[in-house]
Amino acid sequence: MLKIEDVKNFDLKSTITCGQIFRYIEEDDNSFTVILFDRVVNIKQNDKTLYVEASNYDNLKDILFKFLDLYNDYERINKELLKNDMKIKELIKDSTGFKIINSYPLETIISYVISQNNRVPNIQKSLNMICEKYGNKVIFNNKEYFLFPTIEKLKNISEEEFKKFKTGFRASYLKGVIETISNDDKYLESFNDMDTKSSLEILMKEKGIGLKVASCILLFGYHKFDVFPIDTWVKKYMKDTYDIDGINNIAKFAKDKYGVYSAVAVQYMYNSKRNIDKK
Repeated sequence: MLKIEDVKNFDLKSTITCGQIFRYIEEDDNSFTVILFDRVVNIKQNDKTLYVEASNYDNLKDILFKFLDLYNDYERINKELLKNDMKIKELIKDSTGFKIINSYPLETIISYVISQNNRVPNIQKSLNMICEKYGNKVIFNNKEYFLFPTIEKLKNISEEEFKKFKTGFRASYLKGVIETISNDDKYLESFNDMDTKSSLEILMKEKGIGLKVASCILLFGYHKFDVFPIDTWVKKYMKDTYDIDGINNIAKFAKDKYGVYSAVAVQYMYNSKRNIDKK
């Protein structure tokens, strides 16, 4: 077991369960089993200490810190957000310890194409079915888990088979974006060094990828914080707090107010509004 002490300003549960990733299990002991790119980990938080078990311990601390964005200074980011909007102070308080996950581009793209007009349990089911058939098996704590398939495996899946994985109308979108990725071995990595505007334009050339899905891909798969992943919860917060309607108006407001950290503010809105309405 890996023990990581003095982890400041981090809330494992809100970070894992806030709709950023889909392949995790909340265990009975309040720990989380998460399927990463090349391994399975179980993470339990006790105050400022993380207890981690893994199927592979190689470079584990660095991988977790990157994945959970623990290297980033959110106190600095929050101060920048507050310079232009003190109303966000309560949002920041409500989201104490929340981090934006730094996930894996291929899985993020496929996950968010499947997420369109879809419920989280259905997204999880489709992803798990795909992984169980085409991903590598990992035995961890005497249970079977499956890693996310490579592009080489995904490109051989037909549209009809994708439909069998309960992806519905999204099957054709998946087939199209997978073909684009498999035909350009630099497609996935190209967004790392590309500005956000150009990245959005390229992603949105794919059938089935609109502004919201493209924004989620760039935020969670490439850690671009100047996007606008606006959903129902964010719309409700913006209407209730600023009396602003419409995605374009919200995006303009966020860009003007929060600049390069727009997505962080938007995620705080989502996290806070979702949690308040659940109570």
